[in-house]
Amino acid sequence: MKVLVVGASGATGRHLVNQLLIQGNEVKVIVRSTQYLPDAWKDNTKVQIITASILELSDEEMGKHVSDCNTVASCLGHNMNWKGIYGTPRRLVTDATKRLCSAIKTSSSNHPVKYVLMNTSGNQNRDLVEPISFAQKCVIGLLRVLLPPHVDNEKAADYLRTVIGQNDKHIEWVAVRPDGLIDENEVTEYEIYPSPIRSAIFNAGKVSRINVGHFMSELINDDKLWNKWKGQMPVIYSKASVSNSEK
Repeated sequence: MKVLVVGASGATGRHLVNQLLIQGNEVKVIVRSTQYLPDAWKDNTKVQIITASILELSDEEMGKHVSDCNTVASCLGHNMNWKGIYGTPRRLVTDATKRLCSAIKTSSSNHPVKYVLMNTSGNQNRDLVEPISFAQKCVIGLLRVLLPPHVDNEKAADYLRTVIGQNDKHIEWVAVRPDGLIDENEVTEYEIYPSPIRSAIFNAGKVSRINVGHFMSELINDDKLWNKWKGQMPVIYSKASVSNSEK
């Protein structure tokens, strides 16, 4: 299996690439700079590093990069500083998703390509009834005004839901919604739910970035797991976080 990963240099993207390599996949990564990539990737014949800004690639280049891949995975996000939050591109995740999906559709693949998007538990799946409190609705409304990255995450998932949909012959998708992200060095037990089981704003749980990378890799490699969650927006929590919510 060959997987294209965008956002591979980020904190979660690195874990995803490592998990994919552990499972024996070939991996392409598109990164703006190789400066902070692990040396182990640079010396690994199963890793192809493409140095480019994802939104500056031509349609032809984008098509070339996806044409031999079974899966495209996006761990793109915005840096949590002033430039990352309020600078350009404000629709990095959405625009990259649109362009990658367009490239997949125009490629010569004769089978559906998997698209795995890392999203956020603060974004509702509007294909389901996911009730939230009035207070949380108010906070989400403020986030849409004050934090462009939140809107970017919403629009990227909405593009998959409403434009790609459930029956596209070229693309199957899953949008993974992690709760509060933390750093850990090893994969631990985690649990997956169709919708949040706690408030992402007022009672957020935790999940390690390595667990998110592991789950995304499992989705890519395990067809049974993929068929369970395709076309959905599963929420991931570390098991300890779920246990604490039940106390």
